[in-house]
Amino acid sequence: MNAEESNSMASIISSLSESFKQVPLAALPAMLDCILASTGISPSALFASLLDSFSKFIKDVSEKDLKLDSSMCNYITSMVGSLCHLLKKFGNNTDGLLSFIWKCFIPLMKMVHAFEREMLNEIAESLFCVISTTQSWGVLEANLVPFFLRSAGLSMGMFQNEESDAFEWGHCSIYHGLSDLENDFDMDKESMLSLSGSFPLPISCHILTLILDAALQSFQAVSSTKSTLANGFCYTEKLFSNLLSDLCNMSERLLSQSLEHRSCTIGFLLPIIFKAFGSHCSLEITVRGKMFILSRNVFFRKIWKLCRSLFCLGHLERRDAYNVLSLYLSFFSSTEGFGNADANVKAEEFDVRAEREFWDEIKRGLVDGEGPVRKQSLHILKTVLQISGGSQCPGVSEKKSPEKHPIPHGMTKREMWADKEAKSLGVWELCNSADSPLNNQQQWEAFILLYEMLEEYGTHLVEAAWHHQLNLLLQFSVSNNNFTSYIFRGFHQKQTDILSEAFSWVTILWQLGFQHDNPQVRCLIMESFLGIEWLKYGNTAKSVSESFVLGPFIEGLNDPVHHKDFGVKGAYNSKTIEGAARFLHQYTSHLNTREGIAFLHSLASVAKHFSFGRAGLMGLAECIASAARGVGGHDSEEKWSEDAFPDEVLVKSSPENFSDSRTAILDVLRFVIESSKQHFNPNYRLQVCEKVLEAAALLVSAIDVPLEILLHFIATLPRAFTDYGGSLRLKTQEWLLGSAMEHCIVNCCDDEDLDAWESEAKRWARALFLIIKGEHQLAPILRFFQNCGINICKQQSHLKWLPVKFLILARSLVAEIQIMQERFTQRGIKIKRRSEISVLDTVDQLCYTEASMINGRIHGLFLFILEGLVSFADMSSSIFWSSMTEETTLPGSVRGKLGGRSQRRLSTSTTTAILQAIISMQAVASISSWCAQFKSNVKLSSVWAFLWKFFWKTVSSPTCDSEAGAEICLAAYEALAPVLRALVSTSSPLSLDLIRENDEFSAPAEEVKCCLDSLALSFLQNINNLLAVGVLARTRRAVLLNQKWICLESLLSIPYSAPGNVLNLEDGSLFFSDSAIRCIFSDLVESLDNAGEGSVLPMLRSVRLALGLIASRKLDTLVSSCNGVDAQMMWRLVSSSWILHVNCNKRRVASIAALLSSVLHHSVFTDESMHLTNNRPGPLKWFVENVIEEGTKSPRTIRLTALHLTGLWLSHPRTIKYYMKELKLLTLYGSVAFDEDFEAELSDNQDASNEVSLLGKSPDPELTEAFINTELFARVSVAVLFYKLADLANLVGTEKENEDCHAALESGKLFLLELLDFVWSDDLSQESCCQKKI
Repeated sequence: MNAEESNSMASIISSLSESFKQVPLAALPAMLDCILASTGISPSALFASLLDSFSKFIKDVSEKDLKLDSSMCNYITSMVGSLCHLLKKFGNNTDGLLSFIWKCFIPLMKMVHAFEREMLNEIAESLFCVISTTQSWGVLEANLVPFFLRSAGLSMGMFQNEESDAFEWGHCSIYHGLSDLENDFDMDKESMLSLSGSFPLPISCHILTLILDAALQSFQAVSSTKSTLANGFCYTEKLFSNLLSDLCNMSERLLSQSLEHRSCTIGFLLPIIFKAFGSHCSLEITVRGKMFILSRNVFFRKIWKLCRSLFCLGHLERRDAYNVLSLYLSFFSSTEGFGNADANVKAEEFDVRAEREFWDEIKRGLVDGEGPVRKQSLHILKTVLQISGGSQCPGVSEKKSPEKHPIPHGMTKREMWADKEAKSLGVWELCNSADSPLNNQQQWEAFILLYEMLEEYGTHLVEAAWHHQLNLLLQFSVSNNNFTSYIFRGFHQKQTDILSEAFSWVTILWQLGFQHDNPQVRCLIMESFLGIEWLKYGNTAKSVSESFVLGPFIEGLNDPVHHKDFGVKGAYNSKTIEGAARFLHQYTSHLNTREGIAFLHSLASVAKHFSFGRAGLMGLAECIASAARGVGGHDSEEKWSEDAFPDEVLVKSSPENFSDSRTAILDVLRFVIESSKQHFNPNYRLQVCEKVLEAAALLVSAIDVPLEILLHFIATLPRAFTDYGGSLRLKTQEWLLGSAMEHCIVNCCDDEDLDAWESEAKRWARALFLIIKGEHQLAPILRFFQNCGINICKQQSHLKWLPVKFLILARSLVAEIQIMQERFTQRGIKIKRRSEISVLDTVDQLCYTEASMINGRIHGLFLFILEGLVSFADMSSSIFWSSMTEETTLPGSVRGKLGGRSQRRLSTSTTTAILQAIISMQAVASISSWCAQFKSNVKLSSVWAFLWKFFWKTVSSPTCDSEAGAEICLAAYEALAPVLRALVSTSSPLSLDLIRENDEFSAPAEEVKCCLDSLALSFLQNINNLLAVGVLARTRRAVLLNQKWICLESLLSIPYSAPGNVLNLEDGSLFFSDSAIRCIFSDLVESLDNAGEGSVLPMLRSVRLALGLIASRKLDTLVSSCNGVDAQMMWRLVSSSWILHVNCNKRRVASIAALLSSVLHHSVFTDESMHLTNNRPGPLKWFVENVIEEGTKSPRTIRLTALHLTGLWLSHPRTIKYYMKELKLLTLYGSVAFDEDFEAELSDNQDASNEVSLLGKSPDPELTEAFINTELFARVSVAVLFYKLADLANLVGTEKENEDCHAALESGKLFLLELLDFVWSDDLSQESCCQKKI
């Protein structure tokens, strides 16, 4: 082309470019034809020029990343339309088509983000129109299809097509195909090849679906017209078949990948594939010379398999699987069961509705936690059932004119509205029709109606239609032709299968109702379910699925909305719990023994996997007991057959993998009892334990259970219920004795460690006294103890651990007897204080006289073997005084231990000997102490002498500078702690003589004035020296400190337990000197701020004892000129105590009470200088201010503080005037309404009970007991205090009483003025706020 022609062409192209922005697309063909005719330019020349110009435009837009406005979009559309019009004029021009594809179409597809998707479709449609007109499908097949298949493959991480793919799009194949185009289009092969790797997957999939759709339309057009264009028909058929095959393969791969890949499959590929398969059930394709049949039946089966795998994954995968099924069913419905296929093909067609897994997944989706999944499942179900439209009552095709019906008397306004709504839905006419059986379709419509109503939050629709429609479903569910028979079309099924399937769909409605957001709907559905008369429907309760009962139903029982009256007036029951128990009894009564036992195990195991509230746990316990009654009604001989419990249930449900079903049942029942312990109300726990015990007695024979498991179960029951006077003692005994237990009591210990043996022995001792009902039953046990006790030293050489196990058993037996004696005493006090007997104070079958006789026999036994036990303890404890070399080899469990309980840093052999020595000393101490307390005239002088000798040897032993030696000294102090407790509990003149006898070598007799000084000071010096050496590990040092304070508490308790609690001894000497007690007090105060959690109680008790000794004048006042506790001592005490309190657990009742009774000691509270000095707060007032301020964050602290302070103020009215501000704060205080933990800790924790009893005497014990757990306790305590002070002001008596009366009157006036001033100030502040708002 010469220069003139070039200028002319440039002018035409420029004019056309401007025209393309203004001329409509429909007018472009005519305009181009006019230009060609008028100018004489050939179509090819014009096409080439336009394409070059357009290619430059695309390049500029891409490089500059321009955003296209509407005029530029119109320009692109017009340009593409013009180029395609010119291509049609060429006819079959391969070069022109290829140049358009590579220079225009592919670059435009790459910049598709810059314009709308509709524009992409228009561009593609223009291209495919050219290809269809010119029959150039071969060009498309050879170039464009492999290009975009490669792009999609690279997005999936594939670099080469697979063998099953019809198209080859690997690097080598594409590279070879581009060789001929490189020179023609001025593009290198690498840049052309790289384009495919940069296309987004959605664009590649979209273009491929457009190509397949165009090929399908062309193939159908050619086939219908029977065109003679054999070549075109061949290319069209080949392209359509091969591309459909590859897209099917691609869909399968994409569905198994990420969310983006699955979205492309669902949004692009599957719709066109289903459309193609809708007209062609099978196609023949040739892949590398081999012929295959592409069948939609095979493809649908593969898709269904992929959907099943997606259902097993997360929520997103489930939603995609439901989307695939929706597409499939929409195609299936549109083709009416593949109606265009012949009979043979149709018979072999895959129908997903015939798959049971399909219906199961629909049911799972209908109760899914996500709303979109439920909607998808419902849509699929309605599509399958061919149900459309909104909620309409089945059986009512059109609305009738409103008729007036009589309104029953007594209907509430809510029921009247529900009845009106029912009439609008047509429910009234349907349910009042005489004979109107519903067909399958109408039953499904009833199900859909109820389901859609439950998806709404409101209650009006549910109240209107639920009862009517559900009754219809239940009525027709028991028939052979119920609505689920649609699922079993073409299959022979048992009637029980059809019935179970029907109830599996009805349970979907119940589950949705139990989990509904509206509590009123939840109540309505639960009430409806529990009100079903199952016998009316042929007793079909057994058809309800077990998964529903153990899942949604039990979880629904845990909903507090169903138990509004639960716990009111002490009644831990509700109508819902009663109804649930009835249902479970009926449900299990029709299960065979094997199924019933397995069901009960699963039912009780629910407590392991679900957190229950108070009402929920009670409901579970009631259901367990009721179900056990249903199962327990079967033949007892059949109950525990070998196959009564399936092995697979044991493996799945029991983490301990017990080999026996009875063990597994008892284990899960034990867990239910453990769960009740988080609810501390004793009557509530009693009721739960009673139900669980009833189930255990019905299901388990005690003789068939290993003793270890049985003892674990019994130990789980709270002691208050099974000890003497306990409500469950008689039932427990009947269960145990009814099984004629023959367990060997000797083999109750295992070989793991000492703690396990002690726990096992305690459980054994508790079970022993539950079983024994007479003295004669104790004879074998007494013979066993007698034989072992006498020969304990001889057995040492034969069975290494047998003596230790025996001593642990003996200690546990003594401990259990002491607990029972305490229970007897407490029960007697309760009965004396109250005229009536509560639920927990039932009369026990074993009377007190017979129990005393049994204890007497045991007492005689221990006295008989005590001498042998002392000899064994003496022999075993010799290791404490033996010389030990440094331990060089520690066990691996010690060297590699991180955290957990502190372990002895000794070799295994040494640890064994140490533990034996500790246990032997503990056994001698506890047994001798109980024997002395049981009978006061028992002669145990040799035992006491041995124990005091052990004390002196321990505190006088030299300090070791090696870790092994220090560990042995620590073990000696561990053994000393129970020895001192035993010595303190049995203090007598003989004990004091033994103290002098052992101490006479340390000081001349004429200088001994304070007999306990040398004991205490020697003890402190020895143990402090051991601590100062610093060879013990940090955790072991903490253990030693704990033993120090425990022993010190026992030493300080000796004066308080002296005979008659006398001030001086008979010879005029005292217990402690002033200097000794102050030294002890100083050591305590200095250590308080660093005390460990376990040392808090013994340290605070020691402080209280020390202050009491100073104040009671049990001191050598002649030696010291100081009289009592001074302010400096108290300031040190309150400072250290406050640091201790801040760092301690504020929910420990014992430690808080001990702190109050120790610091605010009654002996120092009388000293007014402790409250106010020089118009500044004294130590006690400072402490009270801080405690009350901190108590605003701790309800327990403020209640205990109020209890103690009101008692002190009532005893010392003269101190009240210093605490007006604190009294006002207590009066205004409010906190949580009820604290069950507080009451439970008082009943279950003996330390807490003892410490609370030592607080200040309450002004009114009855009111204290009534209000201690309420937010009103603080203000009630203050009110009672001033009520008592008013009575005190009216007393007339001695001079001291008159002073207290005046102090009471003065404090009353001051407090009244304080309250009036507060009210006046509060009114002024409120008035000021109102004025500011105005």
